[in-house]
Amino acid sequence: MLIKKPSDIRSSEITDKKLYLNRREFIAAAGTVAAGLGVIGGAEAVLGAAEPAPHGRKLENIKKSPLAVTNDKVNSWEQITTCNNFYEFNSDKDGPALLANRYKPVQPWTVNVDGECAKKGPMHLEDILKGQTIEDRTYRHRCVERWSMVIPWVGFSLSDFIKKCEPTSKAKYVEFTTLYDPGQFPGQRIPVLRWPYVEGLRMDEAMHPLTILVVGLYGEVLPNQDGAPLRLVIPWKYGFKGIKSIVKVRFVEKQPLNTWQESAPNEYGFYSNVNPTVDHPRWSQATERRIGEFLMRRTLMFNGYADQVASLYSGMDLKKNY
Repeated sequence: MLIKKPSDIRSSEITDKKLYLNRREFIAAAGTVAAGLGVIGGAEAVLGAAEPAPHGRKLENIKKSPLAVTNDKVNSWEQITTCNNFYEFNSDKDGPALLANRYKPVQPWTVNVDGECAKKGPMHLEDILKGQTIEDRTYRHRCVERWSMVIPWVGFSLSDFIKKCEPTSKAKYVEFTTLYDPGQFPGQRIPVLRWPYVEGLRMDEAMHPLTILVVGLYGEVLPNQDGAPLRLVIPWKYGFKGIKSIVKVRFVEKQPLNTWQESAPNEYGFYSNVNPTVDHPRWSQATERRIGEFLMRRTLMFNGYADQVASLYSGMDLKKNY
């Protein structure tokens, strides 16, 4: 099987024709995956996820976030769940939806906390969720391959989780690691990347109000192909920074080396902020195609969140620190 990196994908392939030509097949596959989803660990009691929903389990007591996008058309469930970058399954955009039914997240889901913090050790997802305000955070999503979506995530502020861990003054960065399980993730059997997948944020980026940990989508339990049961979303950065199926969080003093930065440092930097003035080595990043639309649109600086996050990078050379 030919494995493609994002840098190998032609612009003509950005919007996968299969997404439209075989739409019914993908919708059926996504429905099968979601129907097999149970409530995540003991989080049912926390989130009130009891009623059946069109695709899985409904999450109740969700509040609308004032930070949510309100003027963009939201992409459909089918579009969001059948066009995914999740190399742990495979490198095709439609592959995760077709393969995700093989993945059975362990219950209760456990995140191991380590590094420069007072509260080390395993932390179950239901304990992480206790006392959290679960919100609809509808954000723009921009992929480095120049396609984009608007997604109604359900989640909570990463800063709330970080506070529970009580990081020390030495903690300048937060490092995240994805589950490593080649038995469930066939893509991990192929050395296209160094597994497990690793990502990182500077501490002030991690503590920013826009940065969230996601547990749901469209008011339902997060589908496997979108990173169940716990993923990261940073809306002003390219999508690959949003690490999925998180099992480890480590607080570190030095900047961590993320997976794509290690694999192709000339193409993928640590910051990976959406920046239309900094081209990918193989194509311009000045425009994007919203999934479901035919015409290209202009890419916004910081994905349209410049007013909220530009101050984080004051004085930095954003071409050098790409």
